Amino acid sequence: MAIGFLECAGYGAILYAMDKACKTADIRILGIDTINPKDTSAFIPLTTQVKFEGTVSDVKAALDAAKQAALRFNDESEIITAIIENPYNGVEKLSEISKIKFNNKN
Repeated sequence: MAIGFLECAGYGAILYAMDKACKTADIRILGIDTINPKDTSAFIPLTTQVKFEGTVSDVKAALDAAKQAALRFNDESEIITAIIENPYNGVEKLSEISKIKFNNKN
C-alpha cells in the first residue's frame, strides 16, 4: 500500500493528469484539494493537489504518468510529486481529508 501526491497549477491540469494516471495504473483517488490565495497577488490558476492510493508499484507508475501529463500545462518547477510507502494508519486516515472527496464503488 502507498499514497501518492501530485500538486500543480490548475484544476483542469490535475483532472487531465489523473485521467492519465488512472489509465496507467490501478489506483484509487482519495481526494482533491485547492490552495486558495489569501490575497489577489497569487497567479491564477490555483494550486491543486490530488491524493491517491494503490500498491507501491501502481502509485509509482501513476505518479510518473501524472507528472508527464501535468507538464503539458505546467513547468517542471511548478509540479510536486511524493509517495508514502506503507503509511502509518493515522497518516492513511489523514490523507482522506479533502475538499473534494470521491466515493469509489469499484
